[in-house]
Amino acid sequence: MRTRHTLSPQPLLRGIAACALTMAPAIGAPAFAQASAQGEADAIVLRPLSFFKVSDLDFGDIVAAIGAGTVRVAPDGARTRTGGVTLAGGGGEPARFAGLGSYNRQVNISLGANSIWITGPGQRMRVRDFEIGSTPTAMLSTAPTRFRITSTLGNFNFPVGATLEVNANQAPGDYSGSFTITLDYL
Repeated sequence: MRTRHTLSPQPLLRGIAACALTMAPAIGAPAFAQASAQGEADAIVLRPLSFFKVSDLDFGDIVAAIGAGTVRVAPDGARTRTGGVTLAGGGGEPARFAGLGSYNRQVNISLGANSIWITGPGQRMRVRDFEIGSTPTAMLSTAPTRFRITSTLGNFNFPVGATLEVNANQAPGDYSGSFTITLDYL
């Protein structure tokens, strides 16, 4: 007697097989992908006889010690220290301002205050001896300093440096404050 084995797929298996055969062409065909992204465009349109801040005054990363000290950021970007302060890593840059005036026009530049306080998690620290990067460099104060716009297009820019007084055992953290610069076009 011979035994004959006949396999008959059950209805569920037939459904799976039919589904696999139906999807096979879709899986094997290359797919076209399309994506889009949005960008931004910025512009600053200046009013004549105006100026704006380009970047903030940054004294960089520092390490305080048992003794007090200072950190100076010059208008040219040089960073120096005195006393019990260590300069850590890079960083430190003068504030930068730019604007638009008229060729050969005189401008008075002055500070709102000769020194400011910056605050954070520890004792406040004083910022003093603001200096504008010009030729020659000049100290800024509440008394106006006069300059002439020498660009034939009327555009100008200038850096501002200062000195930070760091207290003994100054608490670590971020400290900030603000200062005001006023330009009077003559």
